[in-house]
Amino acid sequence: MNVNIVTVGDEILIGQIIDTNSAWIGQQLNLVGANVTAIHSVSDSVEGIRNALDTTLKQADVVLITGGLGPTKDDITKKTIADYFGAEMVFHDPTWERIQGMFKRWGRSTTPAHKDQCFMPSNATILFNKMGTAPGMWFEVDGKIIVSMPGVPYEMKYLMEFEVIPKLVEFFPGKPIAHRTILTVGEGESRIAARLENIEQTLPSFMKLAYLPNLGNVRLRLSAIAENGEDIETALDKVAQTIVDELPELIYGYGTTSLEEAVGNLLKDKSLTLSTAESCTGGFLAHKITKIPGCSVYYKGSVVAYAYEAKQNQLGVKKETLEKYGAVSEETVKEMVTGVLKTLNTDIGISISGIAGPGGGTPDKPVGTVWLAIANKDHVETLKLQIGKDRLRNIQYTAVKGLDLIRQFVLKHYSAEIPVLD
Repeated sequence: MNVNIVTVGDEILIGQIIDTNSAWIGQQLNLVGANVTAIHSVSDSVEGIRNALDTTLKQADVVLITGGLGPTKDDITKKTIADYFGAEMVFHDPTWERIQGMFKRWGRSTTPAHKDQCFMPSNATILFNKMGTAPGMWFEVDGKIIVSMPGVPYEMKYLMEFEVIPKLVEFFPGKPIAHRTILTVGEGESRIAARLENIEQTLPSFMKLAYLPNLGNVRLRLSAIAENGEDIETALDKVAQTIVDELPELIYGYGTTSLEEAVGNLLKDKSLTLSTAESCTGGFLAHKITKIPGCSVYYKGSVVAYAYEAKQNQLGVKKETLEKYGAVSEETVKEMVTGVLKTLNTDIGISISGIAGPGGGTPDKPVGTVWLAIANKDHVETLKLQIGKDRLRNIQYTAVKGLDLIRQFVLKHYSAEIPVLD
C-alpha cells in the first residue's frame, strides 16, 4: 500500500505552524506496513487541492488529506473534493444531530456555519469524529482510497486510530511488519554507526537499521518485513540484543521512553532525591524533569540563579569565586551544586552555568561554553561543554547532557542497572 499525504493550509506554507500531522501519520502507517512515498503541502485554494489530487492519485493507492474542513469560508477542501469527483453536496442529518448535541452539552448555540458544515459529498462514507464537529470522509474511486480529515491534530489522530487505519488494513492487507527502537544518549550518529558496522553487515535481507539523531541522543530503529513467512519477532529480538550488548553504556531505554522518564525511573528505583541549580538554562532542565507524572517522588525543586547576586544569596556561591573565576567556571558550578544540595536537602544535585548566546562570549569563554556539576555528599563531578552559537539549541542540548549526567552518576555510584530489552 503506497500512501501520499496532503496537508492543506496557508498557515503551513508560510511557516506559521509546523506540519506535525504528516510525521505522526507516517509513523502510524509504517507500523501497519504502509509505504508513505510523498508528502505534499498545498494552499487553501481550489487549484492547490485539485493539483494535489491530480498528482497523488497517479502515485499512490491511498491519499490522506488533512485540513480545510472547518466551518469558515476558507475551509474549502470538502467542496473541492466533491467537485473533483463530480459529486453533489447533500445534507447529512446524523452529523447535524451530533453537532447540536455537542453544543447543547456545552451550553452554547450553533451558528449557520455549523449547519453548512453538515453538507457532505454524496459519494463519501462519513467517518464520525467524536473529538470535534467536522467528520472525516472516505472515498473509493477506481480502486483508490481518498480520505479527508480535520487538520486539528487531536481530531485527526482520533480518526486515524479508530476509523482510517482499521479500514485501510482491511482494504489493503499487507505483509507483517515489526520494529524495535533502542534509545541512546552520549554519542553521535557516526560514532554509533562505526561501533555497529559489523552488526549492520550481517543483518538479514528482510531487516534494516535506521539512525534517527536528535539533540544529544540517537534512536536506533530496527525494522523487519516478513517477505516469505520469516519469524521477524524472534529475529528482531536477537539482533536488538546484539546492539544492546555493543552499546550498554549509551542505552537509556526502548520504544517511546523519554530520557527524563528513564532518569526518573532510575531515581525511583534507588529511592534517590534530586535538586537542580540552573543559570543559563533558566529552568529548562527542571521543566523536562517535571514533565513526567509522579516526579515529586524524586524531584524536590530548583533554584534558578541567573545573576551574581542570586548565586550568592540563594546558593551560597562566594563573591571571591565569582570575581576570580567568573560565573561560567568549574569553581562556580561546584559551589552552586553544593549550595543546592544544602538548600533543598537532596541526595543528588546538579548545577549549570554557561553562555547561551548569541552575545556574551569572550575569547577564552566563547558562546556555547557551559559548565555542569553533579554531586552527592561524597562525590562532585564536573563536565565542560563547548556547543555552538544558537541560544535555544544550546539550552536544549545542555538539558539533555544534564539528564545524561544524572543517569551516569546514578549508574556509577548507586549500582543502578542499564534497562533490559523486553
